[in-house]
Amino acid sequence: MKGARILLGVCGGIAAYKMASLTSALVQRGAIVDVIMTDEAERFVGTLTFSSLTARPVYASLWDAPERIPHIRLVREAEVLLVAPATANVIAKLANGICDDLVTTAVLAARIPVAIAPAMNSAMYENPATQENLARLRARGFELVEPETGFLAERERGVGRLAPEERMIEAVERGLARRRSLAGKRLTITAGPTREAFDPIRFISNASSGATGIALADEASRRGAEVTLLLGPTQLPEPFGVRTLRFTTARDLHALALEHAVGADAVIATAAVADWRPESASDVKLKKTGNELTVTMVPNPDVLAALGERKGATVLVGFAAETDDHELHAREKLERKHLDAIVVNDVRGERGFGPGENALTVLTRGGERFDLGMAPKRVLAGRLLDILERMMP
Repeated sequence: MKGARILLGVCGGIAAYKMASLTSALVQRGAIVDVIMTDEAERFVGTLTFSSLTARPVYASLWDAPERIPHIRLVREAEVLLVAPATANVIAKLANGICDDLVTTAVLAARIPVAIAPAMNSAMYENPATQENLARLRARGFELVEPETGFLAERERGVGRLAPEERMIEAVERGLARRRSLAGKRLTITAGPTREAFDPIRFISNASSGATGIALADEASRRGAEVTLLLGPTQLPEPFGVRTLRFTTARDLHALALEHAVGADAVIATAAVADWRPESASDVKLKKTGNELTVTMVPNPDVLAALGERKGATVLVGFAAETDDHELHAREKLERKHLDAIVVNDVRGERGFGPGENALTVLTRGGERFDLGMAPKRVLAGRLLDILERMMP
């Protein structure tokens, strides 16, 4: 843990006093700890306690050093964020995207592993509203450090006692391991649609937004990989800090993919590549004449098959956007194109397109099947990379 950057969000529960001991333990392990607090947390323990333990400034408001924009800067500098003790109120805010203080705003801005350690009376913890909020956070990829059953502040016994310090440290260590799990690896990822023009302003394309590939590139980079993203026409922003090369046509992508797949530890081909293109494209806009327009289509190069023929030791992952017999067609594609794994996506009614949620299934050459479930694409990217890490040497 030496040199690890950890952000600790302290909330207003009686267990807030235990965060002083946790902070000291993390510092003694060599971590650099930044502490942020809610107003309510300051009623239980003061900022001076944490600044003394960390030898760093402690922030308790969005207005502490506002010129430094702490809710953004601190999560960008950190590798893991732990919220503890997480009260029912804070959990409800996080589950619903409400950010009205420094801690909740920082969590909303976080693109790093986030762990939540709930602590409250058992009546509040077991309430269906709290359980639904926790389930929502789990589905978004948050790690929950489950509370213990024991003596509570109200002199009752029940579930809701803050997890032991050792378990919270283990959660931080798991987040750090995930954050650095692809260090030294090189990944090439293709994303987005292709466009095949038949005049200067009209083209054949599809509904792909590139969101899945962008999320994968972002997550792989955050795990320490050297990532090259080959990105087609899309309105979505390029992932910060990731080397991104743009393409338009299938032939453009074919050339880029063969060049940048060489020496990669893994290639993830999420791009939606047109199978055909117009045989010829007009140099000027075609005018409406009232007559039928016939466009002759010819095959495009098969980018994924070309990568499969040359892949060597590279782990090659393809995507199968299917409307029927999903896994049957995907298995056939996996074998025919010499893939190591294929990700199946049901696209009936254009489901799965755009930056929202999706549902994915992974099939491997070894016969394994992983259901990644329905989740935001950022979360699915993490789940897919967890599988891919086990496949890479």
